Amino acid sequence: MNARSHWPSPAAALRSIATVATLSLAASCAPADPNDAPVGYPFNLPAGLSEPLVPRDNPMSADKVRLGRRLFYDRRLSLNQTQSCGSCHLPSKGFADGLTVARGSTGLDTPRNSMGLTNVGYMSALTWANPTQLTLERQALIPMFGTDPPELGLSGQEQELLRRLREDPWYARMFAVAFAGETDAINVTNVTRAIASFERTLLSYNAPYDRFIRGDRAAMSESAQRGLELFNSERLECYHCHAGFNFSDSTNTATSAPRDAAFHNNGLFNIGGTGAYPAPNRGVFEVSNRAEDMGRFRVPSLRNVEMTAPYMHDGSLATLEAVIDHYAAGGRNIAEGPNAGDGRASPLKSDLVRGFTLTPTEREDVLAFLRALTDRDFLRDPRFQDPFGNER
Repeated sequence: MNARSHWPSPAAALRSIATVATLSLAASCAPADPNDAPVGYPFNLPAGLSEPLVPRDNPMSADKVRLGRRLFYDRRLSLNQTQSCGSCHLPSKGFADGLTVARGSTGLDTPRNSMGLTNVGYMSALTWANPTQLTLERQALIPMFGTDPPELGLSGQEQELLRRLREDPWYARMFAVAFAGETDAINVTNVTRAIASFERTLLSYNAPYDRFIRGDRAAMSESAQRGLELFNSERLECYHCHAGFNFSDSTNTATSAPRDAAFHNNGLFNIGGTGAYPAPNRGVFEVSNRAEDMGRFRVPSLRNVEMTAPYMHDGSLATLEAVIDHYAAGGRNIAEGPNAGDGRASPLKSDLVRGFTLTPTEREDVLAFLRALTDRDFLRDPRFQDPFGNER
């Protein structure tokens, strides 16, 4: 695919992002009375920005969000009660976890790095490399009930999970409120619906970058402003894949035309010169079994990217500096070992990963811009924190 046929010029991109403003999530996550009927959840978005896409069978409400937040952080959602969804998605790290790859409740490592969840409600596909995971509700089933490897370890233990929730008086009340009219509201479907509703509120638009494009010219340093221009230049090509207000070409909104997620091979591996990636981390190929999908992974949002290290699907690049150097080189050359191969010469690499040259000052400017995407208010927002007070 030639991305230039799908994306605007750098000048047009700069004009379009200038319309984006800060989200104001004025809606409370908690109703005044847990026995109240569910109420709508106003996103209160700025002009020019659509709401996240919400499935028709799971409309938003403040009560679902409140319930979902508690479920997201409840360790009873793992079989051995040692982990929650929040164990791998920490607010202070942009809802990533800081580990090279995620580690499940049984102590086994998964093959993949934990993605940050900032603005996850806008993503057109979930997970690093599965084009079939299209909703947050469906994706939530994977860490809960998946077995290869187990994360929360609940495979075959659905009734045990529901027993735990039904024995908790707070959950008994809140499921009845959030899913009013259902005879037996505490079920797996509603667990995932509530968690997904909470995740759709994880919206971040008050970084220095956002204040800058709203007109506060002092919000970003001159270095970061130069970095923004470089980011949107044809020389670096960053904006083709990290596109639009969410800095990802896998973005949908409630009002946009449906768009499939985009997956790219960025030359991280080229085992034996064939373009191969190490199993079981071979990208979309693991799902499609098509040769051309080898090494193709979804583009993550760059929102709060400073906080989500390490980087790439396998956490193999430790710093933002290393990421810039990777793309400047046009791929990674592994000289020896079982994964040896020159990713710069991969026959499957995206034609957008061509390499470029930066002066030391330009490199620092790009880094300054990426750090200007950090929204400190979002990272500390009490509405997104662990209600049990056990974040580690």
